[in-house]
Amino acid sequence: MTGEGIRAAEPGPGQRTDPADVIARAAARGWMLATAESLTAGAVVARLVDVPGASAVIAGGAACYSLSAKTRVLGVDADELAETGAVTSHVAAAMAAGALSLYDADLAVSTTGVAGPGPDARGVPEGTVHLGIARRGGAVSTRELRLSGGRGEIRAQSVDAAITMLAQALAE
Repeated sequence: MTGEGIRAAEPGPGQRTDPADVIARAAARGWMLATAESLTAGAVVARLVDVPGASAVIAGGAACYSLSAKTRVLGVDADELAETGAVTSHVAAAMAAGALSLYDADLAVSTTGVAGPGPDARGVPEGTVHLGIARRGGAVSTRELRLSGGRGEIRAQSVDAAITMLAQALAE
């Protein structure tokens, strides 16, 4: 597992990666995509399936909000979750790897974080977000973000960042 494993440039302020680009790149490679979402609760996969033709490349998406769902559905270690909570890079990596396995996908992205208001029960600040990306037969990478705004804004920015992360991984 590596941190900051993304090499391509990110969109600037106010710019978003077009989900249609992600779908087209995955289709060109013949890859299936999956998501594992906590903070975004399925919004990443929803944005992707808004694109016509997405059914050819979207294997599925798991919205696992509770700790027990992360364990039961994605295989995230329950002891680790009890010790560290869900908002860590390691949990983001485990969620992405779990989605990759669950859906037999080629590429999976995960989101976990604190949308607010305020910090979580462990004191993790509002706007702390961890994304993970797992590639079949490859390394799992993570990225930590510090976002600002209200709950909806943080979640929307997280969706955009996850889609950008998928696009970057597909461009490698």
